[in-house]
Amino acid sequence: MEVQGTFPPLSLSAKFEGSFAYLTVRDRLPTILTKVVDSLHRNKENFFKEYGKEGIQAEKRAISFLSKLRNELQTDKPVLLLTDNAEDTEAWNEYMGRQQELMEDGQPVSWFKSPWLYVECYMYRRIQEALYMNPPMDNFDGFKEGKTQSFFESQQAIKCLCTYLQELITNMENMTEMQLRENFLKLLQVSLWGNKCDLSISAGQDNSQRSSPIDSLPDLQRFILVDDSNMVWSTLVAAQGSGSAGKKHARVDIVLDNAGFELVTDLVLADFLVSAGLAKQIRFHGKSIPWFVSDVTKQDFEWTIMQTTAANHKWMSASGVQWKHFIKDGTWSYHDHPFWTMPHEFCDMALDAADLYSTLQGSDLILFKGDLNYRKLTGDRKWEHTVLFDRALRGFQPAPLCSLRTLKADVQVGLQPGQAEKLNSQDPHWMTNAKYAVVQFSSPHRER
Repeated sequence: MEVQGTFPPLSLSAKFEGSFAYLTVRDRLPTILTKVVDSLHRNKENFFKEYGKEGIQAEKRAISFLSKLRNELQTDKPVLLLTDNAEDTEAWNEYMGRQQELMEDGQPVSWFKSPWLYVECYMYRRIQEALYMNPPMDNFDGFKEGKTQSFFESQQAIKCLCTYLQELITNMENMTEMQLRENFLKLLQVSLWGNKCDLSISAGQDNSQRSSPIDSLPDLQRFILVDDSNMVWSTLVAAQGSGSAGKKHARVDIVLDNAGFELVTDLVLADFLVSAGLAKQIRFHGKSIPWFVSDVTKQDFEWTIMQTTAANHKWMSASGVQWKHFIKDGTWSYHDHPFWTMPHEFCDMALDAADLYSTLQGSDLILFKGDLNYRKLTGDRKWEHTVLFDRALRGFQPAPLCSLRTLKADVQVGLQPGQAEKLNSQDPHWMTNAKYAVVQFSSPHRER
């Protein structure tokens, strides 16, 4: 017998006119496509230098493809099957079939009528199709310039953070467990606000005066709506086992979000975890193709470490050298399973990417960074705000996990009764203005 409320709520979608999903599909997605076209235009000379006339022809065809795609989006045309014969093409087309089955009255799957999560992911995959179909441009990253700019605009903050990290490492042996915990919680929050720090530090003329992202943490504390940081710490401590004989080699997985400053905050946190003996192994999970404008690819990951190593700053360079060493000796590793660039909710992973789910089951703690991961964790649905995070995961619990997320989409669960209503009256855009954040934890073994 079905228990009332067993069915998940509706997916967020542009079909709800005036909603954030609607405004994103109507305004933001066409703008992003225009920016990719502009990026291709700007690189025209480079394509010619590298590939001659063939490069120019490929650029023209890709721009034509993307202009057509933008028109399809803006006029709510049915979405089309992928035709590029890539590794994931079949899976994408099979998923479109699933979406078709969910449509009312046999309507075609389309930009403004289907789930927002699906059509937004689909757009980024179609951008990739434009490149796959037009070699020799298939390795071009239309978002690279923006990611590079974010890194360089945040140099002052990065130097401060690396200096802070190196000071911690120097004093690590003398730290009590309480001090270790305190510094872990600080760096967890720096990683949480990575996006936020990036925006605030690079936006103002006080850039060079701003001493450190660490200094802004006390002011940001009141904007954390759910804070399960203590459970994250307890999980890491429990993973150590008891006594040196029973010491376990704890593994932490970090599912990355943005390149630029945020990635550096993640690398600093990962360095601290290893240097403090809280983790023996860190597995970073990024994207196999350029994704959601600023998401980390393997190239971004390697480039960031290379730039940090080459920096003309003692502690920044020292951090980069250490990170290269961690990669060389296998303490750190980077992985980019195709599932991360599929449109699935994470509750589908056990069936649709059983190998990845099985890999994650070997982790002692999984940190999911950012808004898109939160949307996928919760299925990007119209949940009541007081629904438990565990319930919104709908069975996705490969290992203890924590979402570190600044709010940029209108889905949020796990709040106290009355909390959302109070926020609505104080700040109507609290779910989408990146001013608020959550540290939400769930564990398969957690007491309910």
